[in-house]
Amino acid sequence: MQFVVESVYTISHVEAYFFHAVSAFTTYSMLQQIKENNEALFTSLQAYIPSIESCFKPGMGELTKMLRDCKFKCGEILNTCREIEGPYLDELCKQSNTPFWGLGPFNPVNIVQNSDKTHRCIEWLDKQQVNSVIFVSFGTANSFSIEQIHEIAIGLERSEQKFIWVLRGKDKKGENVGDITGKIELPNGFEERVENRGIIAREWVPQLEILAHPSTGGYFFHSGWNSFLESVTMGVPMATWPLNSDNPYNDVLITKVLKVGLVVRDWVNKDELIKCDKIETGVRTLMDSAEGEEMRKRAIELSRAIKKSVGDGGSQKKQMDSFIAHITR
Repeated sequence: MQFVVESVYTISHVEAYFFHAVSAFTTYSMLQQIKENNEALFTSLQAYIPSIESCFKPGMGELTKMLRDCKFKCGEILNTCREIEGPYLDELCKQSNTPFWGLGPFNPVNIVQNSDKTHRCIEWLDKQQVNSVIFVSFGTANSFSIEQIHEIAIGLERSEQKFIWVLRGKDKKGENVGDITGKIELPNGFEERVENRGIIAREWVPQLEILAHPSTGGYFFHSGWNSFLESVTMGVPMATWPLNSDNPYNDVLITKVLKVGLVVRDWVNKDELIKCDKIETGVRTLMDSAEGEEMRKRAIELSRAIKKSVGDGGSQKKQMDSFIAHITR
């Protein structure tokens, strides 16, 4: 793949653009970490930002330097927008000889429910009160020990909050989403005890539709970038549990910068078993406290700004127009 990209540079009238699969905040933070002299925007959060080595496989620091110093790129694209990461987009532009464009979010910003193909989770949400349900999902590339799953289950039960919990095994390469058959065992009697206020989904679920539903009032997740964008676009505050790669960086953005979420398991304790009482407290705080309500207000305000940005005269529309003008110049 690298050979193909480098070969583009040798072809006349062909340009190469980098697409960053991570946030502007993560990109900026990693670039700062490989520098000797850091800027104030980074140093103000440095105590919370993890090292590159603790989050990624060996060699990521060197790869970051290579991408920074690459000579044949004509621009860089990120799945973000100024409403979410304006200061970090500005800093990236200042530090680079090539332009950066925030063309996201790439997910739909408005959802229309399809009444002909309604998932059981949506049907259940239709019967719940506004902002009364927490959606729990840790992505398809992650897994927990049985002990940790049991602690999460007990924490959710003791929180007394309504929930949808996506509990599927880690996806395997080449496996269709409908082919996951292994059932993860939960504590004895758990499903019977929570059947009137919770759904355990072992199948694929329409995540964006769930987040967009008015009954969904919180999202307990792994701090994945795409999932964060879906949640904040729909105005849903978050409880975070970063698991790998860019997750810990996103966690800082969510909880320390944007303040639209709280930490349940921080990166420093990534190797520890998180007990049910901490999970219970995190869920209760997000769903049923003044602190959680303030996060919800900020998330809703940010959602409105994001949706406005894609319209005529909006910042995302201007970014897209700028990118199109650049590649058609």
